Amino acid sequence: MKKTFLITIACLMLTGNAISQKNPVQGLEQITPELLKKYIYYLASDSMKGRNTPSKELDLAADYISKELASMGVQPVNGTYFQNIPFCSTNLDVDKSSLKVTIAGETKSFKLKTDFTPFEMTANAAVEASIVFVGYGITAPEYNYDDYKGIDVKGKIVLVMKHEPGEKDEKSPFEGEKDSKYSMLNEKLENAKNHGAVGMLVVTDPLNHIMMTPQGYPWPSLSRFLPQDNLPIVLCKKENSIPLAQVGESVIKYLFGSVDSLKNIQKRIDKSNSPASYELASAKCELSTILKTKEYIAKNVVGYIEGRDKKLKNELVIIGGHYDHVGFMSHHKEGEDYIFNGADDNASGTAGVMATAKAFTAMSVKPKRSILFILFAGEEKGLYGSDYYVEHPLYPLDKSVAMLNMDMIGRNGNDTLQIDGFEFNPDLAKIMLKEAKNFGLKQIEGKEYLFERSDHFNFFKQGITAVDISSGLHNDYHTVRDNPETINPLKVALISKLTFKTAWIMANEKKHYKILPLKRNK
Repeated sequence: MKKTFLITIACLMLTGNAISQKNPVQGLEQITPELLKKYIYYLASDSMKGRNTPSKELDLAADYISKELASMGVQPVNGTYFQNIPFCSTNLDVDKSSLKVTIAGETKSFKLKTDFTPFEMTANAAVEASIVFVGYGITAPEYNYDDYKGIDVKGKIVLVMKHEPGEKDEKSPFEGEKDSKYSMLNEKLENAKNHGAVGMLVVTDPLNHIMMTPQGYPWPSLSRFLPQDNLPIVLCKKENSIPLAQVGESVIKYLFGSVDSLKNIQKRIDKSNSPASYELASAKCELSTILKTKEYIAKNVVGYIEGRDKKLKNELVIIGGHYDHVGFMSHHKEGEDYIFNGADDNASGTAGVMATAKAFTAMSVKPKRSILFILFAGEEKGLYGSDYYVEHPLYPLDKSVAMLNMDMIGRNGNDTLQIDGFEFNPDLAKIMLKEAKNFGLKQIEGKEYLFERSDHFNFFKQGITAVDISSGLHNDYHTVRDNPETINPLKVALISKLTFKTAWIMANEKKHYKILPLKRNK
């Protein structure tokens, strides 16, 4: 009799485990609009001052999140819920930054701000080298276009035009009237570094633009009006950039003779869709961009649930979202709303991650794979929190099988869903789109291409299947109107449940997930 009773109990337990693996009701029940509203109203309150990176309010938010995770039973990683991220703010040293160009033995010095202005991505360095004009500075094999073809720029300073061939031309071989990724300055900078350039000068392409002013970055040290704390915040990294500055009309005339000469070269490039790169004979350049640096610390918040399977527990499903926003206006009128509370962007996604963690801890049966929760700092500054994580992973990236990112999940009706990147993640998309129907959510195509604009993208670049789960953009995006009362807690709950269910499925199977190459012509 006793033996039969024990067998019956064991069978019931196995049956219960099987049911919970397919339909994790215990976890889903934890994700409620009331819970999510509580999280959002705290994180997006005026007392958080917009959770800028770095700031004491961001640190308060990190403490709040970590305490909530601890109270649920989510475990720290290596004894802590924080991953410290080193940030640096930089200001231009106007006394030590300079530009000189020598042609045929005659040297001309140019004035900072009037003739040239460094960009915020510039290196803290000085270089001296010959100058090579490389057109638009683009290498785009899918368009059979390469400004660097047949020319050696290693150890030299490249001179690059902004934008791309056929800008504002619907017949452009790139993206017609729409700017492609190759028109972006960051893309041109990386391309120059990859080809061995030691410095980069940028000019406004004169065919489509009249103003030749060297815009660069609005450094406070160059202005009497900008607040001196209005400084770019970047990751403190080993120096891997090169001196980078925009030059104006006076430099163009000195190098090319006239703006019209450069315009004619641009016309030839655009008409033929072929490069016209060449080394400027006898031209040497001395470019110095010296920076004053101050260091800060911000934190990624992390939590861990170990899987139960002896082998699969060494693999991770990552659930994340950024908890920072853009801060507040330091100069404002009396009575004016000056705090960017970031309720949707991204207190909503942060709340979703926290609720998903609560759901996992409520399950009587733990997943086979382990779960890592990450709330990122510095997303608004340039995806810095996730960038730092993939460079300094707490667990091996080759053991991370998926990354689900929640960013802005609380607006635009009750039933719409925007999964950015599903076309590059077919296996993950199949799971999510099927489960979305079960929660009454329907996938819609966003008005803007957002796949590369949130933290999942840094994981995708590492070969990990990753998508951004969102309810889409809205008119309150990055305004002081993005307040808690505008959020739909029911919508946040539905998307959080979808994320939990998707993660639960992936954490309980052995499968690895296919990704497709990113189409750079988006």
